Amino acid sequence: MSRCILNRCGRTHRPVRASLPAPVLQRLSQRRNDKVDHPRPQLRRPQWLNLDGPWQAMLDDRADHHDPADVPFDRTIIVPFPPEAAASGLHDTGFRRRVWYRRVVGLDDDLLPGSDERLLLHFGAVNHRARVWINGHFAVEHKGGHSPFTIDVTRYLSSHSLEIIVQAEDDPHDMHKVRGKMDWELEPHSIWYPRTTGIWRTVWMEKVGHAHISRLRWTADVFTWQIRLDADIAHLPKNSTLNVVLRLGERVLVADRCLLTEDVLSRLFQLPDPGIDDARAHWMWSPESPQLIDAEITLHAEDGLVLDHVVSYTALRTVSVDGDRFLLNSRPYYLRMVLDQGYWRDSLMVASAEQLRHDVLLIKRLGFNGVRKHQKSEDPRWLYWCDVLGLCVWAEMPSAYGFSSATVHGVMEEWKELVERDISHPCIVAWVPTNESWGVPELMHDRRQVDFVRAMYHMTRALDGTRPVVGNDGWEMPCGDFVNIHDYHIDPEELYARYGKRENLPYTFEHVRPARRRLVIDGFNGLDKPLFLSEFGGIACMDQADTKGWGYSVARDGNELLARYRELMAAIHRCRALSGFCYTQLTDTFHEKNGLLTEDRVPKAPIEALAAATRGPDAHLHDWYVDPLGHSLLWREKHASSQPADLLDPGTHEDVRIALGQQLVDTAAAGGAPDDQPGTSGPPGPRVPLPVK
Repeated sequence: MSRCILNRCGRTHRPVRASLPAPVLQRLSQRRNDKVDHPRPQLRRPQWLNLDGPWQAMLDDRADHHDPADVPFDRTIIVPFPPEAAASGLHDTGFRRRVWYRRVVGLDDDLLPGSDERLLLHFGAVNHRARVWINGHFAVEHKGGHSPFTIDVTRYLSSHSLEIIVQAEDDPHDMHKVRGKMDWELEPHSIWYPRTTGIWRTVWMEKVGHAHISRLRWTADVFTWQIRLDADIAHLPKNSTLNVVLRLGERVLVADRCLLTEDVLSRLFQLPDPGIDDARAHWMWSPESPQLIDAEITLHAEDGLVLDHVVSYTALRTVSVDGDRFLLNSRPYYLRMVLDQGYWRDSLMVASAEQLRHDVLLIKRLGFNGVRKHQKSEDPRWLYWCDVLGLCVWAEMPSAYGFSSATVHGVMEEWKELVERDISHPCIVAWVPTNESWGVPELMHDRRQVDFVRAMYHMTRALDGTRPVVGNDGWEMPCGDFVNIHDYHIDPEELYARYGKRENLPYTFEHVRPARRRLVIDGFNGLDKPLFLSEFGGIACMDQADTKGWGYSVARDGNELLARYRELMAAIHRCRALSGFCYTQLTDTFHEKNGLLTEDRVPKAPIEALAAATRGPDAHLHDWYVDPLGHSLLWREKHASSQPADLLDPGTHEDVRIALGQQLVDTAAAGGAPDDQPGTSGPPGPRVPLPVK
């Protein structure tokens, strides 16, 4: 038995395991020990080099240094943790304009490119503007602290070593750049968190052929039972061919070969349609049955020589809107989401692959089928686990806080890069480019700001016409495919009065002012759109002596938190006008104490009780994905697989914290520089399919 650590809770309970469909359990059983460390899960090659670990560093607080040759690298930092994080080995939370990084990488024969090969250096994210020098040569400048960039370093090679120097510039006081939840004050306050300066996502290298596959995009359509592949080929040779194989488990769905005449390929694959609902359901992706389709793509020269080979995956999944309902795979689907900030105590916005997987499992154990990742572009490995384990994701753009021409250029460019990065993940079911008028504070009065919000909406629709797009999440909506409302009223019956029946919505839209803001503006009606209560709750549960702790309301202990959570959820589930909800929030995050879990991912109340309230009385309506013929509960229980005892148990409450990068930290403390860490090869573990008829 383990004792809940929440103040005055006094409750003892065992870690609880969720009940999931047998096919999902089978997949989890195969994957629970996976080491999914590839930083780009949807375009993987067998060999890559992970450059995370100790780098030389210099904290250039006043931006005094400009020439990398003059920089005194006087300390060691553990990449990819920012200097503000304890896991970086520095834990320096002061203001700074720049951070300098240096690393020398030895290139063995396996990594040194030949005459027909290239060496690519990838940065997952560097906040906010990065300048990179390779072997003394300036190579690239990239603006945008959340999006990735790549450098072909082949031209700079002259020996078996590669010197990498990075200047990361990030003005802590700039309110016009994309910053998300990063605070502009010296110490975090209210709902803002410590800054994340410099490199904060994996740095890695891979060797590719001179001709290679540089981009993949997957699009599925369950109406036509087709999957489309868009691929970019770098340095395309004459008369080359591309082979594509799609598999559902061991069954080959597509084996295609085409002659490439241009360096951009668009190919439409017609899948064999099983026809009847029970077979179709087992092919499609949903949170209840997250079926994925594996892909292998091979580039051949005219003489048959293999020039490149990559592995990827996709899924049969379509999202759409039909009047006032949200549809998943052409069926109404009710979204039970939770707001997730994506922060950790010792590492801030950075997490290990195991921590990312652990969070996805916890969200599912709490009864949610979706998650809104708030003010952060999350690690692609987290999206991978949402794909594999089954969570619908609303992907959100981190905000700027001031409005200017620089804001417009910076936000739009970075958002385009993030949509491009994540567009093939089946878990993403909606895009959220703007939140609560952040970055457009005069939206009610400034035509330019209204036009900017509309431009973000329409640009996103143009980049991806397959997903709904939110105009301005929360209030002051001039456009959008949904109406999304943030309302933290503490009375469940008042929430029901506002959102319970569609006939009440005209009054609500016209007269209700959450946070004293109009809900819809600029002629946007919204009455015929799906309605989501996309933020509510926010009940804090904390020590009364905590003077900095923050929440929208306060529960005295875990018992009161559970009781109020049940009352809120019961009222929300009665609201037939809603297409779904998003509860605030998953975990405590610094001063915010309104999580269902503590900052260390410990439940504040019995997790099975929280999950029952989350699911509500109608969760069985989505059983179609695992039981399309509608068998009885007795039949399903009789035919369900037994669940491995340790499958969904992330650990006891005392052991739930996962040490982040401890091996790298220990190595740095010992004064050594570790060997370059090889990446994992091949697909990240076997994927077990659902039965296919």
